[in-house]
Amino acid sequence: MAALNYATEYSRALSQMWPYVLNFGALYSTPNNNRYRWVNAKTIEIPSISTTGRVNADRDSIATAQRNYDNAWETKTLTHERKWSTLVHPMDIDQTNMVATIANITQVFNEEQKFPEMDAYTISRLFSLWTAIDDPTSPTPGTKRAADTTTLSKTNVLAVFDALMLKMDNERVPANGRILYVTHEVKSMLKNAQIDANNTLGRSIDVTSGPNAIDRRVSRLDEVQVIGVPATLMKTVYNFTSGWAVGTGAKQINMFLVHPAAVITPVSYTFSRLDEPSAGSEGKYIYYEESFEDVFILNKKSGAIQFNIEATT
Repeated sequence: MAALNYATEYSRALSQMWPYVLNFGALYSTPNNNRYRWVNAKTIEIPSISTTGRVNADRDSIATAQRNYDNAWETKTLTHERKWSTLVHPMDIDQTNMVATIANITQVFNEEQKFPEMDAYTISRLFSLWTAIDDPTSPTPGTKRAADTTTLSKTNVLAVFDALMLKMDNERVPANGRILYVTHEVKSMLKNAQIDANNTLGRSIDVTSGPNAIDRRVSRLDEVQVIGVPATLMKTVYNFTSGWAVGTGAKQINMFLVHPAAVITPVSYTFSRLDEPSAGSEGKYIYYEESFEDVFILNKKSGAIQFNIEATT
């Protein structure tokens, strides 16, 4: 039996890792990814139905029958195509005492380059799309959605969180399933949050897990899961020319409140292959991988996303 190509095994393991190794992994396991139809290799169509409201009934006559609903399609076209490759000489594997193996190389690539890049793309892409959507709660037609720019502190961080939650409540976003992504600096504020300038927020501290253990982690706030993310992966703009880097004019995202039902993260195509040394490769292993993926917001559910970012100076 032919030996299993490493790339095949790697690709299978990678798809299983995504929800757990990405900071925004929960958004890559949203049920939306399997719910909508692909029109072709790069386009998804999302159906929506609208209806009229009820009217008064009349017992003495029959109204003219008519269609009181309409359907439409929201089209999403993938544009984010990425690749990476490397050569590995068999002697490098031997002379580094098996350090420079394909498995080790791709592991470092994933942990230090690919996964952080996917996180950076996810948050910046969602911010860009969200701020381009009309805000139906604004009294001025055509007004785009805008992030809260309150400067956070331990005395107001809960009030800002409550304001973001209230916006979601008023747009009828389900309370169950919301996730709050915050920088670690903001998560520290939440640990030390105050109701006002004089009163520290009451909290329950569990010391039963060990004689000297005090657990001060903030993992939930009300019914919302709280996830800390490095500040470098919570920016509004990135440059993806080579890998990822914070982009010109980027603002710090402090809080990102989201319900995964508002997001779709489709992956149209993934390819990875490891070729054995050959004359064509001059005796070297060749590793190559490519993916075609993207991140989108379901426009009708854009109220299920809220941001707090640093103020413009």
